[in-house]
Amino acid sequence: MSSITLSAATRQNLLSLQDTATLMATTQNRLATGKTVNSALDNPTNFFTSQALDSRSSSLNTLLDGVSNGVQAIQAANQGITSIQKLVDQAKSIANQALSTQLSTTGTATNAYNTASTGNVTFFVNGTSVSAAVSSSITATVSALNAAVSSASTTSAGSFGAGAIFSLDSTGTKIVLNAQADVEFNTAGDEAKLGFASSSTQQSSYGTAGTSVVSSDLAVSGVSQRKSLATQYNNLLNQISQLASDASYNGVNLIAGTGNNLTVKFNDTGSSKLDVASVDATASGLGLTAITGSNSTASANGLGNFLLNSDVNSTLTALTGAGATLNSAASTLGSNLSVVQNRQDFSKQLINVLQTGSANLTNADLNQEAANSQALSTRQSMGISALSLANSAQQGVLQLLR
Repeated sequence: MSSITLSAATRQNLLSLQDTATLMATTQNRLATGKTVNSALDNPTNFFTSQALDSRSSSLNTLLDGVSNGVQAIQAANQGITSIQKLVDQAKSIANQALSTQLSTTGTATNAYNTASTGNVTFFVNGTSVSAAVSSSITATVSALNAAVSSASTTSAGSFGAGAIFSLDSTGTKIVLNAQADVEFNTAGDEAKLGFASSSTQQSSYGTAGTSVVSSDLAVSGVSQRKSLATQYNNLLNQISQLASDASYNGVNLIAGTGNNLTVKFNDTGSSKLDVASVDATASGLGLTAITGSNSTASANGLGNFLLNSDVNSTLTALTGAGATLNSAASTLGSNLSVVQNRQDFSKQLINVLQTGSANLTNADLNQEAANSQALSTRQSMGISALSLANSAQQGVLQLLR
C-alpha cells in the first residue's frame, strides 16, 4: 500500500477547501429548495411541528370546499325565496283585481208576468241556492223573491248581500232583475215562470255548482273575468312550486320541502358545524291551494272561480300568511349565511396563520443564503490560492531536480 505525503500547510488548506465545499453544497440546497429544514435530520422539532401545521392547513383547505358549497346552496335558496315572494305579491295583485271586479246581472223579462204561475222558483245568487214561492200577484211574487234572497244572504255560508234585486218595469207587468251579483236559474222552467226567455244552455262556466241556465234576457258581467283571474292565480301557484323545486345547488335544495337539511362542517371532527334546516316554499307548503270551479264545502255552493268576495278575501289572507312565512325563512337563511361566510373568512385567515407558522420553522432566508453563497465562492477562490502557495516550496525542489 502506497501513501502520499502532504505538508501540514497543504493538508490544512485542503481541509479548509473541503469544509467550504460542504457549506456551499448546503447553501445551494437551501437556495434550490427554499428551506433550511428539508428533513427530520436537519431539525426534528421544527420539521415535525411544520408537518403538523401543514396537515391542519390542508384539512381546513379541504373543508373550505364544503363551506363554499354551503354558501352557494344557501344563496340559491335565498334567491329562490326572493323570487317566490315576487310571485306571491303578483298573486295578491290578481286576487285584489278579482275583488275589485264587480259582478252584475241585469235585464228585463221579455214576457209579461203570467198570473197563472204557481209553485216555487229556484235560482242561484253567487252560487247560493235560493227558492221562493210565486203566486198570481206579480207584486207578491217580487216581494217573495227579494225576501228569499235577503234570507239566503244572511244565513248561507256564501253570504253575498245582494239586497232587493227584483223589481217591476214601468208598466208593472214585467219583472226586472238588477243585481250586483251572478244570478242563474236552476231550469228553463224557473225562468219562464217569471216571464224571462227560456234557456236550456248550462252556464257552468259562471261558477255555479251543478247545472244552471241564464236567460238571454239577462246580461251577466264580471263572472267570466273573475274566472280568468282565478286561472291566472292557479298558474302562479304552479310557478311557485316549480321555482321552489329549481332553487337547488349541487343537489341541495333548502326550500323544496322539509327534511333536506344542510350540514356545514367547520373542523375535521364535525364538532364545529352549522345545521341549516330546509323549508317548504312550494305552494302547498305555503298553505296556498288552487281555485276551482266546484264547491269548497258541502254546505256552500259555487265558491270557486273567485265568485264570492269572501272566498277572495280568504285567498288574500292565505297569501299574507305565505308572505310572512317567506319573510321568516329568508331571515333565517340570511342569518345562517352570515354565520357560514364568517366561518369561511375565519378559516381562510387561520390557514394563512398556519402556513406562515410552518414557513417560519422551515423556510430559508434566500437573501442570506445568496450572500452566503457569494461569500463561500470567494472563500473557495482564496482557499485554492492558499493551497497553491502551500505547494510552492515543493515546486522549488522540483525545479532543482530538473
